[in-house]
Amino acid sequence: MELFNKRLIPIVVINNAEDAYALATTLVEAGLPIAEVTFRTEAAAESIAIMSEVEGMVVGAGTVLEPAQVELAVEAGAQFLMSPGVRADIIREAQLAGKPIFPGIGTPGEIMAAQALGLDTVAVFPVDLFGGSRAISALSAPFTTTSFIPTGGVKQKNLAEYLTMDCVPAVSGTWMTPQALIDSCAFSGITKLVKEALDAVALIPNNYSRPQG
Repeated sequence: MELFNKRLIPIVVINNAEDAYALATTLVEAGLPIAEVTFRTEAAAESIAIMSEVEGMVVGAGTVLEPAQVELAVEAGAQFLMSPGVRADIIREAQLAGKPIFPGIGTPGEIMAAQALGLDTVAVFPVDLFGGSRAISALSAPFTTTSFIPTGGVKQKNLAEYLTMDCVPAVSGTWMTPQALIDSCAFSGITKLVKEALDAVALIPNNYSRPQG
């Protein structure tokens, strides 16, 4: 899937939509033209719209908690959606809009619920709370066609732990785009963090082999 080409998905929290264009430009120029803009602030939808205007940028919406947010995000230009949990009405709204959605899971039952809704890729959130790569390894054994995106606890130091797994196409996290750097418009700092992450990923074997629907 094109969304996973770089194997990294930066999560961004934007308080001021005026920062969105500069952030998107920074990500594109740093070589990682993708972002998950979380619906944790009132600036989310406007920020998605602004970032989507930057050529080459792939923008998604995160922390989607209501079906109405799906509609709002898609209208703003979101190309994918992330939700903290499995909720049928949110997932169906995304499917009706023709957008991929990756709900958070932490148990076998939640994986089965996602499968029943036609999903073959889920997020594991918060992955550190649920047991990290050991939990994903255990969950992936019976669910051989499901792919897992670790999020919530992924950092530079544990990238290889996840990205060497054959069921993990990508990871997402905030360490590349800290909110403090966005708020202070310290985009050179974000460039540095993004390039460090890309350099680290380049050294990690890509063993991903799960089928995609």
